[in-house]
Amino acid sequence: MTSWLVPTAASVFVILVSTGIFFFVATRGTLIVRALLPGERDPASHVYPIYSNMRLIRMVDFQPIIAAILLFQYDRLVSMISRGLLRMDLRGKKMVITSCAFGNVMPRVTRAALRAGAQQVHVVDIIENELLHAQRKMQDMAPHLSFHRQDATSLGLPDASVDANVMFFLLHELPHELKKEALKEACRVLTPGGKLFLAEFHRPRSLVLRALSWTYFKVFEPLGLALWTTHDPLVQLSELPGMSCERRVVFFGNFQVIVATKAAA
Repeated sequence: MTSWLVPTAASVFVILVSTGIFFFVATRGTLIVRALLPGERDPASHVYPIYSNMRLIRMVDFQPIIAAILLFQYDRLVSMISRGLLRMDLRGKKMVITSCAFGNVMPRVTRAALRAGAQQVHVVDIIENELLHAQRKMQDMAPHLSFHRQDATSLGLPDASVDANVMFFLLHELPHELKKEALKEACRVLTPGGKLFLAEFHRPRSLVLRALSWTYFKVFEPLGLALWTTHDPLVQLSELPGMSCERRVVFFGNFQVIVATKAAA
């Protein structure tokens, strides 16, 4: 009766270990190797191969995988942002998505912005392959989209040129010195009364989840732990002139959505 337990458990263990090794190699492992190599650093040297190599992008950008990585809270987080956009009056206005993201978040928030009346949605990313991949996912909305290869810390958009900005799980991947720069730039391009919608990891209330999250970050994304302490995005946004912020946390505090509003003129 239990003869199947051992091989099944062994198979599950091998799958989990193999998956862990794959994600480590395609994320932090590559950055460690890059840091050891001589030569000048590229502005995109902090970007994981999983976000820059087209084969890896297509392999990993599968909705069930992305949902599992975010502990099946992905849909909830995207819905929170989409509802926020739908409550705005974006008639004839513009939105920007600062950095591409896996899953269906980009089509969903774009549709929400268009339903709210937005005239145009800018999509910016430092990686060309991410922009090409995003274009394929949003072909049905192409007339309202423009794609730009730009760094989140140095957007090519004019001051006060967009009324909404969506930043979905970008900060935890940025080097610490770039985190606040990206937030400042995200707010710079907002019009008075405009809103930044930011989704990110958060310090869990549950000790078990906190221990698991700490382990995950230490192994795969060590730059994300600063969001719990020294680089809390709510604190950093609140320190910017004219910005007021609200934060909602979900799933025992493991994730957060911050809405930062620029003061009206």
